[in-house]
Amino acid sequence: MYEKIPTAGMAHEEWLKLRKTGIGGSDAGAICGLNPYSSPMKVFWDKTTDEVEEKDNEAIRIGNDLEQYVAGRFMEATGFKVRRSNYMYRSKKHPYMIADVDRMVVGGDAGLECKTASAYNADKWADGRIPLHYAMQCYHYMAVTGKRTWYIAAVILGHEFVYRKLMWEDALIQQLIKAEGQFWNNHVMANRIPDPDGSEVCDSVLEQYFHTAKKASAVKLVGFDDRLARREEILAQIWELQSEQKQIEQEIKLFMQDSELASNGHYKVSWSNVDTTRLDTKRIKQEQPEIYENYIKVTSSRRFQIKAA
Repeated sequence: MYEKIPTAGMAHEEWLKLRKTGIGGSDAGAICGLNPYSSPMKVFWDKTTDEVEEKDNEAIRIGNDLEQYVAGRFMEATGFKVRRSNYMYRSKKHPYMIADVDRMVVGGDAGLECKTASAYNADKWADGRIPLHYAMQCYHYMAVTGKRTWYIAAVILGHEFVYRKLMWEDALIQQLIKAEGQFWNNHVMANRIPDPDGSEVCDSVLEQYFHTAKKASAVKLVGFDDRLARREEILAQIWELQSEQKQIEQEIKLFMQDSELASNGHYKVSWSNVDTTRLDTKRIKQEQPEIYENYIKVTSSRRFQIKAA
């Protein structure tokens, strides 16, 4: 069973704040470590800070603009009728789980998730596949609404339209409910940051949390000797591999000499001329200091360095 929260006519900022009150479908894959564009730490940041993140980029705008088109293609392909729900759903048994679904299938125990994808990601949909974080999103919606079936439809831009059918899988859904409950209780409610996972997203979140260092402050580095020793081993391996990579590239350059292109049945190589234009800021500062001062922009960030003691 679930609670239905009307969203028709709701201000966008209010809707964004409502999403902070639970784990949504787009969070599920990140919590499970399956979303290449997010992470548990990112979800934690979204749920525990007062900041309301207004996501607006070209990919998101295209997805929003084409949602109705995708739904139309799905109806055309299947003969089903779908409708907007205009509700946010919240599980009564697991109130930390919420669902803001794209469409419900009329007269059927099913819902629909609409996606758009770049042609560069067409292989992720090939042979009946679904990107894993999208699959977890659909299972999350089933867990919240109790629907036994969820469809996901995608227009792969300039390539094709596809749709997939996911059926209720009890063991998987119970594991998802458990994982989301542990995340909500052990991290969000406990205000405990999840462990880093090495992703660029985690770097971004840590920079947001700890943007400015307190001058001259210091802590004793305890418990990291083994991890730092492992880091040194990794750096040595990276250096060796990069040197080998450069050697291979240099051998090919020597073979190509002044040719721009080289190819065979397996590889295409280019060694092209590239013209780069840069402002000579040192000269501007010396010859036109007033102009330089008017146009400089100072940004603040933290530089992370490790040196042997």
